[in-house]
Amino acid sequence: MAAIMASTTVAGLKSAPLTSSLKGSALSRSNYKIVRPSMLARRSGSIRCQGVRESVDKATKKEITREEILQNQEVNESEMQSVFGAKPTSGSLYPRPEVERRPETGDKSFGSIFAFDGAAPETINGRLAMVGIVWAAIAEKVSGLTVFDQLYTHGTGLVFYVALVPLIAYASIVPILNGESTEARSYGPFTARAERWNGRLAMLGFLSLLLTENFIHAPVFQTFF
Repeated sequence: MAAIMASTTVAGLKSAPLTSSLKGSALSRSNYKIVRPSMLARRSGSIRCQGVRESVDKATKKEITREEILQNQEVNESEMQSVFGAKPTSGSLYPRPEVERRPETGDKSFGSIFAFDGAAPETINGRLAMVGIVWAAIAEKVSGLTVFDQLYTHGTGLVFYVALVPLIAYASIVPILNGESTEARSYGPFTARAERWNGRLAMLGFLSLLLTENFIHAPVFQTFF
């Protein structure tokens, strides 16, 4: 008799419908099984990215301390006066002492980093000029158009230029806002000094390219090279 009652109870449990709470718990467990692998994949991807970043920082980054900046400020002649002969004064608009304008130790507001002697203007303009001079050389050889024609007459170059400016500006500003100057990164021949001089030459070269093409009305790289 007891065996018959037990079998009847088990059969009733198997055939009984699940309540809403039981259904919800069952669905949550199945969703958890589905979501958990994706969460683990994202977490492992984040760990890998962090490992890559640490490896890059170890190979390229160096810490610049306040003491090193103050020492360079005292012995470096270019830090003792500006190109116009004015001596850096604390709290002035221009020129400012190195310790006040460097991202590692100075003010990291937009007004400070975009000041005349700030860290952003020359860095961004130099990088844009380096990309621009290479782009102009390739595009002129391929299309036979001057820089002005590529930008304004046909319009294709203007689209790429408008997309490129904020990209390079963003990539240059973020490290500065995080307290990292260009001098904090180097790898072999790729140093801040080399980038600075290449950027200055590229700015002069790109300006010369625009002026020359305005006079001769022909693409320089296709005409002379």
